[in-house]
Formats: sequence, structure tokens, C-alpha cells
Amino acid sequence: MCSSKMADDTVSVSSQKVLVEGDGKTRLKKDLGLLEGVAIILGIIIGSGIFVSPKGVLREAGSVGLSLVVWGLCGFLSMLGALCYAELGTSIPKSGSDYAYIGEAFGSLPSFLYLWDAIFIFVPTTNAIMGLTIANYLAQPLFPDCDPPDSALRLIAAVCITGLTLLNCWSTRVTTQLQNVVMITKLLALGLVIVGGGMAFYSGKVTMFDNMWEGTATDPGQIAVSFYSGIFSYAGWNYLNFMTEELKDPYRNLPRAIYISLPLVTVIFVLANVSYLAVLTPAAMLSSDAIAVTFSNRMFGYLAPIMPALISISTVGSLSCHIMTSSRLCFVGARNGHFPDFLSFVTVKYNSPAPALVFLCILSLMCLSTSNIYRLIDYAAFVESMFILVAIAGLLYLRYTRPDLPRPIKITLGIPIVFLLICTFLVFLPLYVRPVEVGMGLLITACGVPVYLLCIRWKDKPSWLLMCLHKLGYTSQKIFLGVKEDKED
Repeated sequence: MCSSKMADDTVSVSSQKVLVEGDGKTRLKKDLGLLEGVAIILGIIIGSGIFVSPKGVLREAGSVGLSLVVWGLCGFLSMLGALCYAELGTSIPKSGSDYAYIGEAFGSLPSFLYLWDAIFIFVPTTNAIMGLTIANYLAQPLFPDCDPPDSALRLIAAVCITGLTLLNCWSTRVTTQLQNVVMITKLLALGLVIVGGGMAFYSGKVTMFDNMWEGTATDPGQIAVSFYSGIFSYAGWNYLNFMTEELKDPYRNLPRAIYISLPLVTVIFVLANVSYLAVLTPAAMLSSDAIAVTFSNRMFGYLAPIMPALISISTVGSLSCHIMTSSRLCFVGARNGHFPDFLSFVTVKYNSPAPALVFLCILSLMCLSTSNIYRLIDYAAFVESMFILVAIAGLLYLRYTRPDLPRPIKITLGIPIVFLLICTFLVFLPLYVRPVEVGMGLLITACGVPVYLLCIRWKDKPSWLLMCLHKLGYTSQKIFLGVKEDKED
């Protein structure tokens, strides 16, 4: 079987596991119910994207009409993907999401390449994007007539990423409870946008939809790129799958959380974009890096400062949630021997994967070397879409090779086939429109192959290297007071 092949093919990066025996069990706890699951999905999806990406979608779509179609289709595409991942998540109930599914279907190397790209491209870049969005919305009111200083934006983003990493190290329970509160703030912020749009329509002065198809892009590659910004806004529909092992009754709560969250998000996002366009001209949207602030300045007058505050809180919640879920990917990869062993340690006091959290925090801070949000979005969206395509191909492959695999949820075969075809279109058409971003993504992916051969497949490593890795694990254990998690009874 592919799963046994993956286990046999994988050798721990560390020379020996550093263990400390304790009286109690040390492992990640099943603290997440249905409400927390919904809050996590909403918490990640409704974040920086809907307050940043409308500009990117409109720029590439070329017209108001096509941009709204793209938003609706991105929601539909996310729902198809979420249905596929509901089957994958309940038939392969392991944390790690795509990493676990690709490994189960295709073995060790493809799953390592996913992990490689996730840890070094789209997880830290997404954290950086969210941090920079928070910084933009906090700083924009202080610089109404000019752009905020670039160094200030990076500093604010760095403080947010570091602070929320520390919070996640301290308590998973507090972090998930924070999502329940922040979810209300997110819906309130978008509710104000939608109400503002409704007020604009009621005034009868909306003319933006009279020539809504004027300037529509016709280049298939450019249209595919417009989907990248939309897909980035919906990114997070599969992130609850990263935490399957911490979810209570995952066979019921995982699909229910998906079914509740995705239709709600799609309706809210489309209405929010209609509201933006009811108040702002396309030129005003394209010239603004903080669209919701520009929107609130036009609609709410002296109450306008409320909007950046709500959006900042909203994005802080999304960033915290993304840090929490993505750290489990790094944790599971290390537990399977694909990353250094010390990244699979769990702190004795707080039962959190602190080494993995801190490691990803450092990588996220390195991504702040640029403040160009839209270039970061292109990098992240292309690579993530590529591996979602591989994961869905894995679903179809497992249907063929392992028809007897228990599937508590089994979707109609046409759904993953349609989703696979759409993903193929989105991945390969932008090759000539964004050759640098796509080329860099492919190059970084290819660099993972020699790393895999040297660090995973090469079993007879020199003693000095094994000793260095052992000392690294021992030092990490002392710093974080961490141990390997206990096995389930």
C-alpha cells in the first residue's frame, strides 16, 4: 500500500529521538467542536483577502462584470474543493491535510515536495500578506495624503506575526476561543460594507453597473490570473483538515463545518464586492491599497475610523488562525521524518507544537523583505493551486486503487473530475502571463528533490552530521521544554 511505502521510505532526519518521560500524557488534545471548526474556516477565509484582493481581481478581469463573475466562481470552486476534501479528510483522518493525502496516494517524495513548498513558500508568504494587511489598515488613517513608510509597515507586520506566534505557543484553547470572538468582528466589518452598499443603491446614484462589461479581459491566461486573487481570498477552506486529529468527532464535524462555512462566505464576498463597486469607481479601487478604508471614508464620514479598526482585528484573527493550523503541517511532517525531529516536539506545560510555531515565525519574518502584497499573492496562489490539483488527483487515484478504503463521505465522481479540470486550467494557463512567479515556484519545488534525496533517502549519513542534528534537537528540547508526543492508547 502507498501508506506503508511512505513509512518505509522515510527516515528520521534526527540521529535519535530526544525523549523525556513524564507522568501524564503529552499530545495534541481534541479541543475543537463544530463551532470552533466553523470559526477556524471563517477565521482564515474572512481575513485579509476580501479587503485586499478586490483590487487584484478587478485589475486582471478588466471589467466590473467579469470581476463579480470571478468572485462567484471562486466561491463555487472552493465549495467543490471543500466537498472533495470532506471525503479525503474522513477517509484519511490524519492531520496535515494535503500532505497526508498526497502521501497516502503517491508516496513519500510527492508529499515531501508539498511540505517543502508549503513551509518555504505559501505558509510564510500568506502570514506575511496578512501581517502587511494589518499594517496597511492600521497605518493608512495616519497617512491620509501619502503612502505609509515601508519600514513602518514591515515593523508592524513583524510585531503582529511574532506576538500571535507566542499566543499560539501559550494556548491552543485560548487561540480557538479568540476565533469565536473575532468571527463576530469579521462579520460586523463586512456587514458594514454591505449596508453601506445598500445605502448607495437606495440613494439611486449608482451608475457603475451601467457598462459593467466594458474593458473585459479576453486573454485566457489573464483571466486565470484574475482567479488567483479571488482564490487567495477564499484560501482556508481546506485548513480545518490540517487539524483533524484535534477535532472532536471529525466524521461529523468536518463536513458540517464545511457545509456551513463555504456558502455563507461566498454570499458575503459577492455582496461585499457589489457594495465596493456601488460606492467606488474602478479607478478608485485600483489606486487604493486599503479599499475598505477608502470605502468607509466615502460612506461613513466621521465614523470612518471604525472600519480600519474592525478590519485590523479581523485580520489579526485570521493570521492567528493561519499560524495555528499551518504549524500542525510542519509538526506532522517532522513527526513523519520529513523535517528535523525537533519540530515534532510538544511542550510539556502547554501541549502546543512550539518549535514548529517558532520555525514558521522566522520564515514569515524573512518574507517581509518585500512589501509587494500582490507579488506574494501570485507566488502563494500558484504553488498552492498546483498541489491542490495533485491532492484531487490523489482522491481519484485512491478511488481506483483502493476501492475498499472506508469512506464515511463519498461524493459523486463528477465533482472531483470537474474540480481537477478547473485546477488544471488555473495552474497551467498563467505560465506565459506570469512566467517569473510561476518559474520561481517551479524552481523552488524542484530544489526539494535533491534535499529529499540527501536528507530523507540517504540513510548512511556521516556521524558528524548525525551528532549536529542530535545536538540541535537536544538544545531545542531544553529551550522549549518539549518532548515527543505520547501515542494514543
